[in-house]
Amino acid sequence: MKQNDKTNVMRLLDSKKIPYVSHTYEPNGKLTGAEIAERLGEMAEKVFKTLVTVGKTGNHYVFVIPVLAELDLKKAAKASGEKSIDMIKQKELLPLTGYIHGGCSPVGMKKPFPTFLHETAAELETICVSAGRVGAQIELSPQDLETVVHYTLADLVV
Repeated sequence: MKQNDKTNVMRLLDSKKIPYVSHTYEPNGKLTGAEIAERLGEMAEKVFKTLVTVGKTGNHYVFVIPVLAELDLKKAAKASGEKSIDMIKQKELLPLTGYIHGGCSPVGMKKPFPTFLHETAAELETICVSAGRVGAQIELSPQDLETVVHYTLADLVV
């Protein structure tokens, strides 16, 4: 990847001297999480997706879960202390986070939101999350991720 191909996520990690490996894949068509993991040559359990939600209070929350899993909205509400949680509308994603659907990273959002990482990440040496662009992922340790995204580990999936 050339220097000018770096995403804002990568530049942020570089500025904080956080080690990561960048992965790219050809984002032709709408890919499933399993297909992205396959293109990265990674086990699907290591590849995480970033979901943005809104609670009953109107506060926003970010949930980072394995790509093959489905967010359990009841568990998400419990983790965040909300009565209920809903996914935000796709058209709200870019103005809220600075990212488009399919390229949303927990790193470098327009403003920090309470973030929750599925508890299985703690058992892994490294995880992959979006690098802030469709077709780009970063691989880093959950501990290094925590230095830029203050997250809470929680059981979040169905």
